Amino acid sequence: MRRSKRRTRTVTAYREGNTLIVLIPARLSKKEEAHWVEEMERRLLRTETRRRGPNRTSDAKLLARCAELNDRYLGGRCEPAAVRWVPPMRTRWASCTPIDRTIRVSEQLKQVPPWVLDYVLVHELAHLLVPGHGDDFWELVHAYPRTDRAMGFLEGLSAAAGWGIAVE
Repeated sequence: MRRSKRRTRTVTAYREGNTLIVLIPARLSKKEEAHWVEEMERRLLRTETRRRGPNRTSDAKLLARCAELNDRYLGGRCEPAAVRWVPPMRTRWASCTPIDRTIRVSEQLKQVPPWVLDYVLVHELAHLLVPGHGDDFWELVHAYPRTDRAMGFLEGLSAAAGWGIAVE
């Protein structure tokens, strides 16, 4: 955080290595400062994600990975029509629409270990069979052996980044 008496209206952010630098007017309160740090971090992450593009995998590779996970953990019963990366979501890691059999995965997950992404994909695939989060749903999801570990990873990631994304 860098405050400037010359800066009167604008807030700017950039990275120096792994450090986020936020430039704000000196007159802002601590509450306004906290708001702008969070907001600029979110904006910078979105910009960086767009610039990087699909560095981890394409939508086609994501669909192919779902097919592998479906066969391995769900007995081949879940066939999504489409699986694609989407810009960062505010409240969830991914979503599924059983009616049109589509799965959307937040680009925030491009940087997680493959086994964490696999958990999210298995979770969303299970929604193609069971829409809610009841016992029958969790029985399907827990076929993936790293479910609990991946949920812990995502909870930690969300807390550390201040995203407030719940793991369900």
